Amino acid sequence: MSKVYADTSSDWTEAVRQRRKALLQRVGLGAASALIFSPLIGWSFSLMWALGYFVIQLLDIWVFKPLNSGKTSQLQGPRLFAGGLLLFANALYFGSLSIPLWLVGGTMGGICATILLSAGMIYSVVNAPRSKVVLALTAVPHMVYLAATPFFMSVLGASTAFTTATAIAVTVYVTYCMSTWARLNAARTAEAQARVEADLKRVEAERIMESRSAFLAAVGHDLRTPISAILTGAAELERGAANHNGRAQAQLITDAGVMMKALLDDLLDHAKLEAGHMTVEARDFDLRALLSQAVRLWRGPAQAKGLKLRVEGAASIPTMVRGDPMRLRQVLNNLLSNALKFTETGSVTLKLQAWNDELTRHAVLIEVKDTGPGMTPAQVNRLFTPFDQTADGIGSRYGGTGLGLAISRQLVELMGGRLTARSLEGAGSSFTLALNLAQSRTAAAPPQALDPDSRDVVAQALGQRTVKPAAPPAPPMVEESPVEDSDEDGRPLRVLVVDDHDINRRAIQLILQPLGCDIATAADGLAALKICENASFDLIFMDVRMPELDGRETTRRLRAGNSLNVETPVIAVTADTSADDIAACMAAGMTYFVPKPITPALLLGAVSHTLSEAGASGDDTSAAVA
Repeated sequence: MSKVYADTSSDWTEAVRQRRKALLQRVGLGAASALIFSPLIGWSFSLMWALGYFVIQLLDIWVFKPLNSGKTSQLQGPRLFAGGLLLFANALYFGSLSIPLWLVGGTMGGICATILLSAGMIYSVVNAPRSKVVLALTAVPHMVYLAATPFFMSVLGASTAFTTATAIAVTVYVTYCMSTWARLNAARTAEAQARVEADLKRVEAERIMESRSAFLAAVGHDLRTPISAILTGAAELERGAANHNGRAQAQLITDAGVMMKALLDDLLDHAKLEAGHMTVEARDFDLRALLSQAVRLWRGPAQAKGLKLRVEGAASIPTMVRGDPMRLRQVLNNLLSNALKFTETGSVTLKLQAWNDELTRHAVLIEVKDTGPGMTPAQVNRLFTPFDQTADGIGSRYGGTGLGLAISRQLVELMGGRLTARSLEGAGSSFTLALNLAQSRTAAAPPQALDPDSRDVVAQALGQRTVKPAAPPAPPMVEESPVEDSDEDGRPLRVLVVDDHDINRRAIQLILQPLGCDIATAADGLAALKICENASFDLIFMDVRMPELDGRETTRRLRAGNSLNVETPVIAVTADTSADDIAACMAAGMTYFVPKPITPALLLGAVSHTLSEAGASGDDTSAAVA
């Protein structure tokens, strides 16, 4: 007997836990039975029977506690034997109430007993999933009591015909119960198998998404290297062009490089969003300044197309709010870019509206309305579908991947907002961004800077300067002229460029050499540390992703050592420009960062800022010593 239990105890788990879930149902059924039948069998007997039944339930809880609590998945030894015995005793005791019903209540009591036993059989069938042993232990006692029904009927004087019919009915009922259990068990098994298969497919899908995200991140990092070279080379060609034709050709290369960068950024953002890796941050920023900056950015392109760029309702917009300025700027730039792209005549209007939604929150509506060709209802329905540009010829005529609006809507939803579109064919389009932003925790506006997606455009179209933000840091836009080609002693600026890609090292050299810098290069972190032991540098450009020893670890070792360059400013050169990545660079001891792809304005701006910061720090130190 014990061996049989041992062979099948692993199948008990689901059935026993199912019975534990139905404990209150079982106790309630027992109490109700004792109460209902007490007029027939007496209050004293009913009370004693109910107390005995509750004791059995307590023993049931104690015996199966290790299984129900998850401490074990299989009972063993005496507890296993006690568990089987208790299951049998539980059903035996419950069904025993049918005997006094027959003996005291006669035929009417027998009918009550049959109903009671039928309920017990149904309970056993439902609460013995995937375990024939539990089914047998809990159902056999009820079967025995039901099989005794013809005998009790015969004792009470029923005819042979009635007793025979009852015996057949009992047999049919028991057979039906067993068939029902078999069908339920097959359904449970199929459901469990389907759930396992679904989990396996989900895990496989997650693995594929992870692999694809890692692949895209690696490809994106590698693609930024040639794009950096294209932009750098084009800038140098434009600067050295002897005539307008040469400058126009160089500008064409620059435009192609900027377009490649934009397409790459869209693909990487889309991959991050699909994989669930995209996050938004919450920090204080000046909403009015952000909107003003976006208008200044696109006013030039609007004028170039002969369009009017209007702003309405700016007075209602709060100044300081809390949210993700980089992602909000990305969405706003995308909406304005699309409006200008598809509008040939007329205007693009930025309608603004804001009010206090709660005591500590601002409801903000930003609508971008154009006088373009508009769209059909079918086109509007497909508007936010990735890679779908809604109409034939859109990609060839205007370019792009069809990802901008899909990414924008997902970013807005991550920020807890909504992005909707309305359009009529021939009557223009309107995109409405609805956000609920918290109040700022600071009274003064932080320094303003453009995000990496807008810096190249601003540098190219407006040539404006920005200052370093509080967090995360971003390189300022400056003219090339502030960079000096020597220090106070008149010697050239000594620079170390560390990058595993030769094309990146050459690109930085190409930008710095006309300034008379003395440049050394290293292909990895270990080589850089060796060079730093024997030579002193004024500035180090450090690629973050490198084999052998990455840029962050190289910087940590440089700061922890005692070489000549312990205090030398280190500028990170990285394609990873999220807040977490930049914070990791700063924590490693890096001073500043330049995002890939590298452009002359970004690189020289970083040099100018870093050297001016170092000079200011040196002046403060000298003043303190004096």
